[in-house]
Amino acid sequence: MPWNEPGKNSSGKDPWGKGSSQPPDLDEVFSGLQKKLKGLLGGGDKGTNGSSSGGGSGRSGGFGLILIAVAVVWVIFDSPHTIDQAERGIVQTFGKYSRTLEPGLRFTWPRPIETLTKINVSDIQDVVSATDDRMLTSDENLIDIKFAVQYRIADPQAYLFKVRDPKEVLQLASESALREVVGGNAMDFILEEGRGQVASDTKQLLQEIITRYNAGIEILSFNLQDVKPPMQVKDAFDDVVKAREDQERFKNEAQAYANKVVPEARGAAARITQEAEGYRASKIALSVGEADRFSLQLDAYQLAPDVTRDRLYLQTLEEVLSNNRKVLLDVSSDGNIFYLPLDGQNTSTGQRSLPPPLRNAGNNSLNSPSTPSSASGNDSRSRGREGR
Repeated sequence: MPWNEPGKNSSGKDPWGKGSSQPPDLDEVFSGLQKKLKGLLGGGDKGTNGSSSGGGSGRSGGFGLILIAVAVVWVIFDSPHTIDQAERGIVQTFGKYSRTLEPGLRFTWPRPIETLTKINVSDIQDVVSATDDRMLTSDENLIDIKFAVQYRIADPQAYLFKVRDPKEVLQLASESALREVVGGNAMDFILEEGRGQVASDTKQLLQEIITRYNAGIEILSFNLQDVKPPMQVKDAFDDVVKAREDQERFKNEAQAYANKVVPEARGAAARITQEAEGYRASKIALSVGEADRFSLQLDAYQLAPDVTRDRLYLQTLEEVLSNNRKVLLDVSSDGNIFYLPLDGQNTSTGQRSLPPPLRNAGNNSLNSPSTPSSASGNDSRSRGREGR
Protein backbone atom coordinates (compact mmCIF):
# COMPACT_ATOMS: atom_id res chain seq x y z
CA MET A 1 0.00 0.00 0.00
CA PRO A 2 1.56 3.36 -0.89
CA TRP A 3 2.46 5.70 1.90
CA ASN A 4 0.87 8.70 0.30
CA GLU A 5 -2.51 7.05 -0.06
CA PRO A 6 -5.28 9.35 1.21
CA GLY A 7 -6.37 8.54 4.74
CA LYS A 8 -3.30 6.46 5.58
CA ASN A 9 -0.81 9.28 6.18
CA SER A 10 -2.46 12.27 7.78
CA SER A 11 0.58 14.43 7.40
CA GLY A 12 0.69 13.84 3.71
CA LYS A 13 4.43 12.99 3.84
CA ASP A 14 6.28 9.87 2.91
CA PRO A 15 8.94 8.34 5.19
CA TRP A 16 11.69 10.14 3.29
CA GLY A 17 10.35 13.56 4.17
CA LYS A 18 8.85 14.24 0.78
CA GLY A 19 5.57 16.06 0.88
CA SER A 20 3.87 19.17 -0.07
CA SER A 21 4.53 21.08 3.28
CA GLN A 22 6.89 24.07 3.40
CA PRO A 23 10.24 24.10 5.44
CA PRO A 24 10.01 25.47 9.04
CA ASP A 25 10.48 29.16 9.68
CA LEU A 26 13.80 30.29 11.30
CA ASP A 27 12.03 32.43 13.84
CA GLU A 28 10.13 29.42 15.06
CA VAL A 29 13.36 27.41 15.37
CA PHE A 30 15.08 30.09 17.49
CA SER A 31 11.99 30.50 19.59
CA GLY A 32 11.97 26.77 20.32
CA LEU A 33 15.63 26.81 21.34
CA GLN A 34 15.04 29.69 23.72
CA LYS A 35 12.22 27.82 25.39
CA LYS A 36 14.40 24.75 25.85
CA LEU A 37 17.22 26.77 27.42
CA LYS A 38 14.80 28.46 29.77
CA GLY A 39 13.48 25.08 30.76
CA LEU A 40 17.00 23.82 31.55
CA LEU A 41 17.69 26.91 33.61
CA GLY A 42 14.44 26.48 35.57
CA GLY A 43 12.36 29.12 33.73
CA GLY A 44 9.20 28.76 31.67
CA ASP A 45 6.49 30.67 29.90
CA LYS A 46 4.53 32.88 32.20
CA GLY A 47 0.76 33.01 32.03
CA THR A 48 -1.59 35.91 32.48
CA ASN A 49 -1.40 35.61 36.27
CA GLY A 50 2.36 35.99 36.19
CA SER A 51 3.15 32.39 37.09
CA SER A 52 5.53 30.35 35.02
CA SER A 53 4.29 27.55 32.91
CA GLY A 54 7.00 25.19 34.35
CA GLY A 55 6.94 23.94 37.95
CA GLY A 56 9.61 23.24 40.58
CA SER A 57 10.40 19.91 39.04
CA GLY A 58 11.48 21.65 35.86
CA ARG A 59 13.88 23.94 37.74
CA SER A 60 15.46 21.09 39.71
CA GLY A 61 15.83 18.98 36.62
CA GLY A 62 17.63 21.78 34.79
CA PHE A 63 20.01 22.39 37.73
CA GLY A 64 20.85 18.71 37.91
CA LEU A 65 21.68 18.64 34.22
CA ILE A 66 24.00 21.60 34.72
CA LEU A 67 25.77 19.87 37.59
CA ILE A 68 26.17 16.73 35.54
CA ALA A 69 27.58 18.68 32.62
CA VAL A 70 30.03 20.55 34.87
CA ALA A 71 31.11 17.30 36.51
CA VAL A 72 31.71 15.66 33.15
CA VAL A 73 33.78 18.60 31.97
CA TRP A 74 35.74 18.64 35.23
CA VAL A 75 36.48 14.91 34.95
CA ILE A 76 37.58 15.31 31.35
CA PHE A 77 39.97 18.15 32.12
CA ASP A 78 41.27 17.09 35.57
CA SER A 79 41.60 13.31 35.37
CA PRO A 80 44.25 12.72 32.64
CA HIS A 81 47.84 13.63 33.48
CA THR A 82 51.04 13.49 31.44
CA ILE A 83 54.11 12.64 33.51
CA ASP A 84 57.54 13.27 31.97
CA GLN A 85 60.34 10.75 31.95
CA ALA A 86 62.24 12.63 34.67
CA GLU A 87 59.16 12.89 36.93
CA ARG A 88 57.13 10.71 39.26
CA GLY A 89 53.53 11.40 40.24
CA ILE A 90 52.45 11.16 43.90
CA VAL A 91 48.69 10.60 44.20
CA GLN A 92 46.83 11.51 47.41
CA THR A 93 43.27 10.38 48.04
CA PHE A 94 41.58 12.92 50.32
CA GLY A 95 45.04 13.99 51.53
CA LYS A 96 46.43 10.50 52.20
CA TYR A 97 49.15 8.90 50.11
CA SER A 98 47.64 6.47 47.61
CA ARG A 99 50.17 5.50 44.94
CA THR A 100 53.09 6.63 42.77
CA LEU A 101 52.58 7.06 39.04
CA GLU A 102 55.31 6.26 36.53
CA PRO A 103 56.04 8.36 33.42
CA GLY A 104 53.43 8.37 30.69
CA LEU A 105 49.72 9.20 30.35
CA ARG A 106 48.01 8.46 33.68
CA PHE A 107 44.51 9.02 35.07
CA THR A 108 43.28 9.97 38.53
CA TRP A 109 40.01 10.93 40.10
CA PRO A 110 39.44 14.67 39.77
CA ARG A 111 40.07 17.00 42.63
CA PRO A 112 39.25 17.12 45.47
CA ILE A 113 38.96 13.34 45.48
CA GLU A 114 42.55 12.78 44.37
CA THR A 115 45.40 15.23 44.00
CA LEU A 116 48.59 14.69 41.99
CA THR A 117 52.00 16.12 42.85
CA LYS A 118 54.78 15.80 40.27
CA ILE A 119 58.30 15.32 41.62
CA ASN A 120 61.39 15.63 39.40
CA VAL A 121 63.73 12.79 40.37
CA SER A 122 66.46 13.58 37.79
CA ASP A 123 67.03 17.26 38.49
CA ILE A 124 70.23 18.00 40.45
CA GLN A 125 69.59 20.50 43.23
CA ASP A 126 72.01 22.14 45.62
CA VAL A 127 72.16 23.57 49.10
CA VAL A 128 74.79 26.24 49.82
CA SER A 129 75.71 27.58 53.23
CA ALA A 130 74.65 31.21 53.45
CA THR A 131 77.63 32.33 55.56
CA ASP A 132 81.00 30.98 56.60
CA ASP A 133 80.58 28.51 59.44
CA ARG A 134 83.27 28.76 62.13
CA MET A 135 84.34 25.33 63.32
CA LEU A 136 86.82 23.95 65.85
CA THR A 137 89.59 21.59 64.73
CA SER A 138 91.22 18.80 66.68
CA ASP A 139 94.24 21.00 67.55
CA GLU A 140 91.91 23.65 69.05
CA ASN A 141 92.09 26.09 66.15
CA LEU A 142 89.19 27.88 64.49
CA ILE A 143 88.57 27.92 60.75
CA ASP A 144 85.81 29.42 58.58
CA ILE A 145 84.29 27.01 56.08
CA LYS A 146 81.72 27.50 53.35
CA PHE A 147 80.27 24.41 51.68
CA ALA A 148 77.88 23.35 48.93
CA VAL A 149 75.89 20.10 48.63
CA GLN A 150 74.44 18.66 45.42
CA TYR A 151 71.63 16.12 45.68
CA ARG A 152 68.68 14.59 43.88
CA ILE A 153 65.37 13.11 45.04
CA ALA A 154 65.66 9.33 45.21
CA ASP A 155 62.33 8.49 46.94
CA PRO A 156 59.50 10.97 46.12
CA GLN A 157 57.12 9.55 48.75
CA ALA A 158 59.67 9.89 51.55
CA TYR A 159 60.72 13.32 50.30
CA LEU A 160 57.12 14.61 50.55
CA PHE A 161 55.85 12.94 53.70
CA LYS A 162 58.74 11.86 55.98
CA VAL A 163 60.27 15.25 56.78
CA ARG A 164 58.63 18.65 56.95
CA ASP A 165 61.30 20.72 55.13
CA PRO A 166 63.81 18.49 53.31
CA LYS A 167 66.15 21.34 52.29
CA GLU A 168 66.40 22.74 55.79
CA VAL A 169 67.00 19.26 57.18
CA LEU A 170 69.72 18.70 54.58
CA GLN A 171 71.47 21.96 55.42
CA LEU A 172 71.42 21.30 59.17
CA ALA A 173 72.62 17.74 58.66
CA SER A 174 75.44 19.00 56.40
CA GLU A 175 76.68 21.41 59.06
CA SER A 176 76.53 18.70 61.70
CA ALA A 177 78.46 16.17 59.58
CA LEU A 178 81.08 18.74 58.61
CA ARG A 179 81.64 19.79 62.22
CA GLU A 180 82.19 16.18 63.20
CA VAL A 181 84.75 15.60 60.43
CA VAL A 182 86.56 18.91 61.04
CA GLY A 183 86.73 18.20 64.75
CA GLY A 184 88.68 15.03 64.04
CA ASN A 185 91.42 16.65 61.90
CA ALA A 186 94.13 19.25 62.45
CA MET A 187 93.98 22.74 61.01
CA ASP A 188 97.04 22.38 58.77
CA PHE A 189 95.71 19.14 57.28
CA ILE A 190 92.33 20.73 56.47
CA LEU A 191 93.79 23.90 54.95
CA GLU A 192 96.41 22.19 52.78
CA GLU A 193 96.37 18.65 51.51
CA GLY A 194 93.33 17.32 53.38
CA ARG A 195 90.49 19.27 51.76
CA GLY A 196 89.54 16.45 49.42
CA GLN A 197 89.64 13.89 52.21
CA VAL A 198 87.48 16.08 54.47
CA ALA A 199 84.89 16.55 51.70
CA SER A 200 84.77 12.81 50.98
CA ASP A 201 84.37 11.86 54.64
CA THR A 202 81.66 14.49 55.12
CA LYS A 203 79.70 13.26 52.10
CA GLN A 204 79.72 9.69 53.41
CA LEU A 205 78.65 10.74 56.91
CA LEU A 206 75.94 13.06 55.54
CA GLN A 207 74.45 10.28 53.41
CA GLU A 208 74.26 8.05 56.49
CA ILE A 209 72.44 10.79 58.43
CA ILE A 210 69.95 11.50 55.60
CA THR A 211 69.26 7.78 55.18
CA ARG A 212 68.59 7.50 58.91
CA TYR A 213 66.13 10.40 58.65
CA ASN A 214 64.46 8.66 55.66
CA ALA A 215 64.35 11.95 53.75
CA GLY A 216 64.41 10.31 50.31
CA ILE A 217 67.54 12.27 49.22
CA GLU A 218 70.67 10.97 47.50
CA ILE A 219 73.85 13.01 48.07
CA LEU A 220 75.77 13.44 44.83
CA SER A 221 78.67 15.62 45.94
CA PHE A 222 79.94 17.65 48.88
CA ASN A 223 82.34 20.51 48.11
CA LEU A 224 84.31 22.87 50.34
CA GLN A 225 84.01 26.20 48.56
CA ASP A 226 86.12 28.28 50.93
CA VAL A 227 88.37 27.24 53.80
CA LYS A 228 90.31 29.96 55.62
CA PRO A 229 91.40 30.98 59.09
CA PRO A 230 89.59 33.77 60.96
CA MET A 231 90.40 37.33 59.92
CA GLN A 232 92.02 38.09 63.29
CA VAL A 233 94.86 35.60 62.65
CA LYS A 234 94.97 35.76 58.84
CA ASP A 235 98.29 37.69 58.67
CA ALA A 236 100.11 35.24 60.92
CA PHE A 237 98.69 32.32 59.02
CA ASP A 238 99.76 33.88 55.71
CA ASP A 239 103.33 34.08 57.03
CA VAL A 240 103.22 30.42 57.98
CA VAL A 241 101.87 29.48 54.58
CA LYS A 242 104.57 31.54 52.84
CA ALA A 243 107.26 29.81 54.91
CA ARG A 244 105.86 26.42 53.92
CA GLU A 245 105.82 27.45 50.27
CA ASP A 246 109.46 28.57 50.51
CA GLN A 247 110.32 25.25 52.10
CA GLU A 248 108.67 23.36 49.28
CA ARG A 249 110.40 25.56 46.70
CA PHE A 250 113.82 24.92 48.23
CA LYS A 251 113.12 21.22 48.36
CA ASN A 252 112.13 21.21 44.70
CA GLU A 253 115.24 23.14 43.70
CA ALA A 254 117.45 20.75 45.66
CA GLN A 255 115.73 17.79 44.11
CA ALA A 256 116.22 19.27 40.64
CA TYR A 257 119.94 19.81 41.35
CA ALA A 258 120.26 16.26 42.63
CA ASN A 259 118.48 14.95 39.55
CA LYS A 260 121.06 16.77 37.42
CA VAL A 261 124.26 15.98 39.34
CA VAL A 262 123.66 12.40 40.42
CA PRO A 263 123.19 11.01 36.87
CA GLU A 264 126.35 12.81 35.72
CA ALA A 265 128.34 11.37 38.64
CA ARG A 266 126.98 7.93 37.96
CA GLY A 267 127.95 8.25 34.31
CA ALA A 268 131.48 9.35 35.22
CA ALA A 269 131.80 6.48 37.66
CA ALA A 270 130.61 4.03 35.03
CA ARG A 271 133.11 5.48 32.52
CA ILE A 272 136.02 5.16 34.98
CA THR A 273 134.96 1.62 35.79
CA GLN A 274 134.88 0.71 32.10
CA GLU A 275 138.30 2.28 31.52
CA ALA A 276 139.72 0.34 34.45
CA GLU A 277 138.22 -2.85 33.13
CA GLY A 278 139.71 -2.16 29.70
CA TYR A 279 143.15 -1.40 31.20
CA ARG A 280 143.00 -4.56 33.26
CA ALA A 281 142.00 -6.65 30.24
CA SER A 282 144.79 -5.13 28.11
CA LYS A 283 147.44 -5.75 30.77
CA ILE A 284 146.31 -9.31 31.25
CA ALA A 285 146.33 -9.93 27.51
CA LEU A 286 149.82 -8.35 27.17
CA SER A 287 151.16 -10.42 30.05
CA VAL A 288 149.73 -13.58 28.57
CA GLY A 289 151.24 -12.68 25.20
CA GLU A 290 154.67 -12.02 26.76
CA ALA A 291 154.54 -15.31 28.62
CA ASP A 292 153.60 -17.17 25.46
CA ARG A 293 156.40 -15.43 23.56
CA PHE A 294 158.92 -16.35 26.23
CA SER A 295 157.71 -19.95 26.12
CA LEU A 296 158.16 -20.02 22.36
CA GLN A 297 161.64 -18.46 22.68
CA LEU A 298 162.57 -21.07 25.27
CA ASP A 299 161.53 -23.85 22.95
CA ALA A 300 163.54 -22.32 20.10
CA TYR A 301 166.56 -21.82 22.40
CA GLN A 302 166.46 -25.43 23.49
CA LEU A 303 166.47 -26.53 19.84
CA ALA A 304 169.23 -24.12 18.64
CA PRO A 305 170.94 -22.29 21.49
CA ASP A 306 173.64 -20.50 19.46
CA VAL A 307 171.39 -19.26 16.74
CA THR A 308 168.74 -18.17 19.19
CA ARG A 309 171.29 -16.40 21.40
CA ASP A 310 172.70 -14.46 18.45
CA ARG A 311 169.22 -13.56 17.26
CA LEU A 312 168.20 -12.31 20.68
CA TYR A 313 171.41 -10.31 20.95
CA LEU A 314 170.85 -8.67 17.60
CA GLN A 315 167.21 -7.91 18.38
CA THR A 316 168.20 -6.35 21.68
CA LEU A 317 170.82 -4.14 20.02
CA GLU A 318 168.31 -3.17 17.36
CA GLU A 319 165.83 -2.18 20.00
CA VAL A 320 168.40 -0.24 22.03
CA LEU A 321 169.99 1.54 19.07
CA SER A 322 166.61 2.47 17.60
CA ASN A 323 166.05 4.77 20.58
CA ASN A 324 169.50 6.52 20.34
CA ARG A 325 171.13 8.91 17.92
CA LYS A 326 173.01 7.20 15.12
CA VAL A 327 176.43 8.51 14.06
CA LEU A 328 178.66 7.60 11.11
CA LEU A 329 182.39 7.95 11.74
CA ASP A 330 185.13 8.08 9.16
CA VAL A 331 188.23 6.74 10.91
CA SER A 332 190.31 5.95 7.81
CA SER A 333 191.28 9.54 7.09
CA ASP A 334 194.22 11.21 8.78
CA GLY A 335 192.52 14.51 9.11
CA ASN A 336 189.52 15.59 11.11
CA ILE A 337 186.89 12.98 11.74
CA PHE A 338 183.38 13.91 10.75
CA TYR A 339 180.29 12.17 12.06
CA LEU A 340 176.84 12.41 10.60
CA PRO A 341 173.72 12.17 12.80
CA LEU A 342 171.32 10.34 10.51
CA ASP A 343 168.26 11.03 12.64
CA GLY A 344 168.92 14.78 12.39
CA GLN A 345 168.60 14.77 8.59
CA ASN A 346 164.83 14.48 8.79
CA THR A 347 163.60 18.00 8.13
CA SER A 348 160.00 17.05 7.67
CA THR A 349 159.19 18.41 11.13
CA GLY A 350 160.38 21.86 10.15
CA GLN A 351 163.21 21.88 12.73
CA ARG A 352 166.64 23.08 11.66
CA SER A 353 169.36 20.42 12.01
CA LEU A 354 172.62 21.47 13.60
CA PRO A 355 175.88 21.10 11.63
CA PRO A 356 177.93 18.09 12.64
CA PRO A 357 180.74 18.84 15.10
CA LEU A 358 184.34 17.93 14.47
CA ARG A 359 186.01 15.16 16.42
CA ASN A 360 189.81 14.93 16.65
CA ALA A 361 191.43 11.54 16.20
CA GLY A 362 193.43 11.68 19.44
CA ASN A 363 191.02 13.78 21.49
CA ASN A 364 187.44 13.14 22.58
CA SER A 365 186.53 16.80 22.65
CA LEU A 366 184.18 18.15 20.04
CA ASN A 367 185.01 21.27 18.06
CA SER A 368 182.88 23.51 15.96
CA PRO A 369 183.32 23.25 12.16
CA SER A 370 184.47 26.84 12.12
CA THR A 371 187.38 26.14 14.50
CA PRO A 372 190.53 25.36 12.52
CA SER A 373 192.65 22.44 13.61
CA SER A 374 196.40 22.99 13.99
CA ALA A 375 199.15 20.88 12.45
CA SER A 376 200.35 19.84 15.86
CA GLY A 377 196.96 18.50 16.57
CA ASN A 378 197.07 16.48 13.40
CA ASP A 379 200.48 15.07 14.26
CA SER A 380 199.34 14.09 17.73
CA ARG A 381 196.33 12.35 16.34
CA SER A 382 198.55 10.51 13.84
CA ARG A 383 200.92 9.40 16.53
CA GLY A 384 198.10 8.25 18.64
CA ARG A 385 196.76 6.07 15.86
CA GLU A 386 200.23 4.59 15.22
CA GLY A 387 200.66 3.81 18.92
CA ARG A 388 197.40 2.01 18.91
